[in-house]
Parts: sequence; structure tokens; C-alpha cells
Amino acid sequence: MRLKTKLIIAAITMVLMPMVLIYLVLLGMRHQARPEELAAIMSVLFITSGALTFWIRHGVTKPISTLNSAMQHIRDGDFDYRLTDKNGQLKEEDGEIGELYRSYEDMRLRLKESAEEKLLHEQQNQELVSNISHDLKTPITTIRGYAEGLLEGVADTQNKREKYLRTIVNKAEDMNRLINELTLYSSIDNNRIPYHFQRLCVAAYFSDCIDEVGMDLEERGITLDYVNLTPPDTRIIADPEQLSRVINNIVGNSVKYLGRDDGSGRITIRILDEVDSIRIEIEDNGKGIPQKDLANIFDRFYRADASRNSRVGGSGIGLSIVKKIIEDHGGYIWATSKEGEGTTMHMVVRKYSEPQDTETGETWQESV
Repeated sequence: MRLKTKLIIAAITMVLMPMVLIYLVLLGMRHQARPEELAAIMSVLFITSGALTFWIRHGVTKPISTLNSAMQHIRDGDFDYRLTDKNGQLKEEDGEIGELYRSYEDMRLRLKESAEEKLLHEQQNQELVSNISHDLKTPITTIRGYAEGLLEGVADTQNKREKYLRTIVNKAEDMNRLINELTLYSSIDNNRIPYHFQRLCVAAYFSDCIDEVGMDLEERGITLDYVNLTPPDTRIIADPEQLSRVINNIVGNSVKYLGRDDGSGRITIRILDEVDSIRIEIEDNGKGIPQKDLANIFDRFYRADASRNSRVGGSGIGLSIVKKIIEDHGGYIWATSKEGEGTTMHMVVRKYSEPQDTETGETWQESV
């Protein structure tokens, strides 16, 4: 039974039941009630009942009906419907009805935000698939072309065959990198990046990284400079594989946007000492990033220059992955750049220090 029907029945009952009782009392006292007495009693009861019904209708029934109408808009996916008065202001009610209105508004805003986030996520996923598909076509086409060249005997010398095979290997590595990036992106979305933290000697670790990066840059005709200004015994707690991913990702990004084909491309990697932490700087002499875009380059799918990005490729999630990994290491990252001169990525990672015994002040070795 609807609330409105219940209220009507209650109002009628409030009138009839007292009338019957009073009539019976008067009848018992006088054996017969005078008509004017009954008319007066009925008038008072009807007026009282009408006033109560009107008050309940405007104080309970109408607000609930308004709220029910608003909930139907939510059911139909209209998250912009607000409970407003004639002036367009949010309705203000007291008591439980007011709490219901405020709860509705909070729910509406949260559902709207959730729907917008879902839509944005779907658009980003579509863009990611489109970017990855576009980037995979290039190495696949190259691999197919060079493989056919080998089969057809186009590479008729040992040097040509080695060049063809090296190109095929490099393009396969590019494909593998894209697939790994996509897998890591999925892990980030689920907040499940696999970390295996270890104590790393800064000098030894980055020396190995430089050797690995340097071979690729040398083949591309890009000069690599490396400077380590930290003490020889400096150590950090990090995941070697994920930190290497950070270095390779940033260096790869720099290579994409160097824009120099004359052999003057240069990338400099510096490891600086900052008392309780180390700062890793990766600097290039590329085209640089406009100041208006600099604060957004770590956002997913942000493209400072859409036309340039479409030419060089890329999934658009590389720097967002870098930022996530560095922050998960307890560090932070930022960039500085000048158009026409180059860009520098700055990353800060905390040093590892031996825990001290609080009583003796002596250090003790902790296994990690």
C-alpha cells in the first residue's frame, strides 16, 4: 500500500473513531446527543484532520515523490539531474528529508564521477590499442620485408645478410618492448606491478646499465656521456629490472625526439649525490618540450605534439609507467626543458643506510 493511501486512511480514521467514541459517551450520558454538539465535534475533527493531512503531504509525501522522480533519472543514467527549487538552487530541507536530499546529491556526484572515469578509461584503452596496433605494424612490415629479401636471395653478400638479420632482431626487440609495455600497463591498472627489491651498489649497477644502453646508442650514431659523482660505497634499495626499465624508457624517449640525423645527437646520464638520496639525470640535446606541456608529460596518453607523436610512434604510456615505478620506489621525478636545446629528466631515489642499534649506536646488517 502506498504511503499516500495509508495517510488518507489514517486521516479518515482520526475523524471517524473519535466521533464514534464521543457519540457513544454522549449517548450513554444523555441517552441522545444533540445535533449541534455533533456538528461542532465533527467540524473540529475535520479541520484538525485536514490540517494534519496537508502538513504531512507537504512535509513527507511530496518530498518523497520528488526524490523518487530523481531516482528514476539516476536509474535511466541521467547523472546531471539535481534536486533544485524554482531559482535553480539545491533544495534545502530539514530533518530526515534533508538528509535524504543530501545523500542523493552525494550519490549523484559519485556516480557521475565514476561514469566519467569509466568512459575516460575506455577511451584510453581504445587509444592504447590503436597506438600499439600502429606501432606493431611497422616492425612486422620491416621483419617481413627483410625475411623475404633473405629468402629471395636479395642479400647476396655476408655483410648484407648480417645487416638484414640484425634489423630483424632489432625490430623483434621493438615488438617485445611494446608487448612488455602493454603488460606492465595492465599491471599498473590493477596495482600489481611485480617488484623484487634488492640492495644495489650504485656504481656497479649503473655501470652495467650504461654498457647495455651504450651499445644501442652507438649503433644509432648517438654519443653517450656518463658521470657518477656518488661515493663508491653508495647503495640503494630498488628492483633492478624495473629501474632498468625506467632508464631504458627515458633514453628510448630521448632517442625518438632527438630530431638529429647528422650524428650530433648526445645523451648524458649523471648520478649525483644528495646526502640521503641520489639524483639520476638523463639529459638530451633534442627539440625540447614546450613549457605549457611540461607539467603534463607524465599523464597517461598525453601528447605534447600529436603530429610528431604519430610519426615517431609510441603507446603514450611510457612516462606514466616511469613515474609509477619511481614513486613505488619512494622517489619522485620531474622534467626540465628548453625548446630547441633539449630535455632533462630528474629522478630522486633514497639511499640505503644501515639500521643502527638504538642503545649502542652501532650499525647492524639487515637482510633484504
